[in-house]
Amino acid sequence: MIEEKEKTALLPSVGADDGQSVQTLSEQSITATQSESNNKIDDTDMENMMRKMRQINDPAYLPTVTMQELYENVYQSRPPVIDGLLYSGTYLFAGAPKVGKSFFMAQLAYHVSTGQKLWEYEVHQGTVLYLALEDDYQRLQERMFRMFGVEGTDRLHFAVFAKQLGNGLDEQLEKFMREHPDTKLIIIDTLQKIRELGGEAYSYADDYQIVGRLKQFADKNGICLVLVHHTRKTPSGDKFEMISGTTGLLGCADGAFVLQKEKRTDSAAILDVVGRDQPDQKLHLVRDEERLTWEFDHAEKELWKEPPDPMLEAVAKLLTPQSGEWTGSATELIGALGLDVQPNALIKKLNVKASRLMQDFNVRYENCHTRTGSLIKLTLI
Repeated sequence: MIEEKEKTALLPSVGADDGQSVQTLSEQSITATQSESNNKIDDTDMENMMRKMRQINDPAYLPTVTMQELYENVYQSRPPVIDGLLYSGTYLFAGAPKVGKSFFMAQLAYHVSTGQKLWEYEVHQGTVLYLALEDDYQRLQERMFRMFGVEGTDRLHFAVFAKQLGNGLDEQLEKFMREHPDTKLIIIDTLQKIRELGGEAYSYADDYQIVGRLKQFADKNGICLVLVHHTRKTPSGDKFEMISGTTGLLGCADGAFVLQKEKRTDSAAILDVVGRDQPDQKLHLVRDEERLTWEFDHAEKELWKEPPDPMLEAVAKLLTPQSGEWTGSATELIGALGLDVQPNALIKKLNVKASRLMQDFNVRYENCHTRTGSLIKLTLI
């Protein structure tokens, strides 16, 4: 009997406690199963991580991205400083001596620092640093007063002296960025003033390297850096081949502007524009002799504009100042928009169009990858 009681005691008791005991065993079983499953997932993740690390540490490793992976990721595009004309990155602005480059730079700096439109181009306001290294403060004072009157701005900073690249300028620019994180534009007038000492002759490698160092700074901080430079006297069929120095300067830069007059006494000039992020343009300008500003006359062709996107417009309408955030799956977003599209196709298009959604509608798009799939988050800025 004692043995039987001991054996029976190992079984769950009958009555009110019976259900609780079965539930406890079930919970333990489920917990154990989940723990085992999570361990397997963790083990798989660890194996994938170790395999990836071995690939990266291989001296012959070449990082690649598939076309499918391109569409599955969101990449930050270069934000415009002046729509259709100037974007974040590094640009050369070249012209003959005394053609009016510094007046154009003053005009550019003033419009970006105040947010006023430049001709017909929309401007995104931000702090500007203008290194006018061939001027002095008295000349700058007279120039700015004649061009813009007494309406000043605290967002435009001037310096008539700076150190050279590799000999203190890097630290000066970094410190300015820390003190003025809203900076959008830095103008260096001229490039030659901040080059390291090394003679007058520069090779392609030297030219490419100096622009590359400045480009690395601009890209890291998400700003636009304009380098004022000179053109050669020798004419060329391609205006940009007249930029003084080797093709390494233009080869590394994100774009270039060349300002030219037919005669030095002319008030009219042509501004040729080329770049990676904006269409090639030829702008005809006329100088206002009283104010010394450059005025827009006409362009040789109309600036191309991306047509409206009904899907992006529909996405933007989901958010209001009262309800400025939306989170859900791609399927739920399709339902909210009333679209006839596959979830995977919708995600890919939003990944590609994320920058335009921000620029045109102030809507930040995020695509968060989870174990169960993608989760879309939209936020009105």
